Formats: sequence, C-alpha cells, structure tokens
Amino acid sequence: MLGARRIVVKVGSSSLTTAAGGLDADRVDALVDVLAKTRDADTEILLVSSGAIAAGLAPLGLERRPRDLARQQAAASVGQGLLMARYTASFARYGLRAGQVLLTAEDASRREHYRNAFRTLEQLLVMGAVPVVNENDTVATAEIKFGDNDRLAAIVAHLVRADLLVLLSDVDGLYDGDPSKPGSRRIAEVRGPQDLAGVEIGSAGKAGVGTGGMVTKVDAARIATGAGIPVVLTAARFAADALSGRDTGTLFHRTGRRSADRLLWLEHASAPRGAVRLDPGAVRAVVERRTSLLAAGVTGVEGDFAAGDPVDLLDENGCIVARGLVNFDVRELPRLLGRSTPELARELGPAYEREVVHRDDLVVLPVPLGRA
Repeated sequence: MLGARRIVVKVGSSSLTTAAGGLDADRVDALVDVLAKTRDADTEILLVSSGAIAAGLAPLGLERRPRDLARQQAAASVGQGLLMARYTASFARYGLRAGQVLLTAEDASRREHYRNAFRTLEQLLVMGAVPVVNENDTVATAEIKFGDNDRLAAIVAHLVRADLLVLLSDVDGLYDGDPSKPGSRRIAEVRGPQDLAGVEIGSAGKAGVGTGGMVTKVDAARIATGAGIPVVLTAARFAADALSGRDTGTLFHRTGRRSADRLLWLEHASAPRGAVRLDPGAVRAVVERRTSLLAAGVTGVEGDFAAGDPVDLLDENGCIVARGLVNFDVRELPRLLGRSTPELARELGPAYEREVVHRDDLVVLPVPLGRA
C-alpha cells in the first residue's frame, strides 16, 4: 500500500451495477470484503462511490441513463437510498458502520463548506465509521457539478490528507491505445507528463451508466499526484491487489509536494468570480518567476468580484495561466491599471500599496497530464 495509512478508494458505477442498471449486490459485497479486510487499527478507508443514478434506473423503469437533469436527479434520489442501504448492510457483516457524506461542487468551492466537510469526514474516521462519499446528484445542477466522482475523489484525498488514492474502474489500468485493440500495452507507471506523450486517452466506457472515462481518471491523478498523493488506477476486481501493494494497474507517482489546503482548493475546487487580464511582462513574472501580480501588469478586468474572491489570471490571448485571491473589488481596479505601486501609494494612500494578487494566494495552472 506504499506505506499508506489513510486511503481513499473510488469506485465507478459500472463496477457496482448490472448492465440493466440495478445494483449488483454481489459486486458491492465483493468490494466491501476487500475494504473491510484492509481496514485495521493502522489503516483508514474512505470510499468515494458512484452508482446512485445507475442504481435508480431499473426501479424507475429507465433502460439507460437519462440525458435530462430532472430525470437524472429523480434516479439519484431513488438510487442513493438503495446504494447506502446496500453498503450499510454489507459493512455490517464486519461490524462496521457506513456514514453517508453527500457533497456538491459548491461545498468545495466555498472555504467554510470545505472546512466543514473535512471536519465531518475526520470525525467519522475518529469514531470508527467508514465514510461513503458521493456527489449530491439530487440537487446538483450542470453549473455546480464536479463533473465526475474521479475529480471529487482527488479533492477528498487532499482534503483528508490521504496517503494513497485508488481509482477502481472496469479497465485494469491506463493503456497506450484502445485496450480492446490488439497491440495496446498497459502503462505500468507514470512519473510525469512525459510518460503520456502520444497516449490516446479515451472517454466514457460502453456500459452507459457512468459519466467518466479515462480522461477524468488521468485528470484526477494529476490533481492528487500534484498534491503529493500517489494514485493507483486498476479494475475493481483487482482491488485487493491495489490495497495490498501488489503490482496491478497503473501507478501514478507523486509529481509535487502536499500543498496548503487553501492552494489546492484555489486550483481545483474554487469557483472563479471573474478574471484579470495581464500584459506579457506580468504573465512572465507570475508564471516563470512566481511573483505577486501588481497593478502595473494588469490591462483589464472581467466579471463581478469582491476583494478576497478567486479570479482567473489571463494572458493577452485570453488563456488562463493562473488563479488567485484578488485584493481589490472589480470597481476599484480600473483606476489602478498599469500604474506602479509607489505611484498608487502616493496618490491614493498606503492601502493601495498592496499587490493585486499576492504570490502566497496564487497558483499557476499546469497543462493537464496527457494533454500537452
């Protein structure tokens, strides 16, 4: 387990349900068997589980995942209860309690909600329960969804300071091509973007009950490994191998160090309230030299933000290069644009001597793995 004491395990819908869309009790029990046997006095397990919408399809007479949001939410409402009932009964075979935690992207994008989520998950672990986390699909709208539980799992892994993230799928790892085609090779290890050069990363699978695919898993791996958390991607049937440290699937090595919660939140979970445009010199200063953003390098502003809100930093072509917490509101900035800090201090007072975005509240946004 790579010396892991706290492990986040994410399982996809296709690994828990039948082709018709109902829960497969045997599959759920098989997963819980592995998790319960792994969990001991020295190892904590958190489960991020998809499957609510998929579990609600058959009971509602739906043959496949609906496209419209209202029926997706209805299926999630029915399916989430069935999913947790199954987990509760299955973990009870080992004398374990399962605790349901439903999150929306808004819970991650608001700092206070983010901290509350951490406290809840931490307390469940302290009290010996197994947290079962899912996106709250019954209320999430297209505008406030995580997009997929792979990304949610990566954020949860950082939130709880996990030592390992295991992504379980219906594919036994990342391949350098279509796994169904002859000649495709499983990639055993990924140490950085260079290992994915030329790799074809597929979209959602054929089961039709989930929303993810290899793209979301690789993006989740980028989030977690960039925060110092290794990731194992493998098939659900090899969960025991992944959790025991045996060679299976694809191991994504750490690419960065564990960052402050604020910066991980800022990069991957915050909801930008606007944007600030930078001139080329400011882009080089922020991206290459990692300095603070000063008013002299700002050429324009967009959106409706207040001091302290997250904003995207754009280059002259409108591409996002960084994100940060802005020190001025959108109404103040226009009169500061292009002016030096000493000039602003002399004319407007010492309150305007501060940076537009301080370097400690700024993250440079990297090119995603596999998309370089």
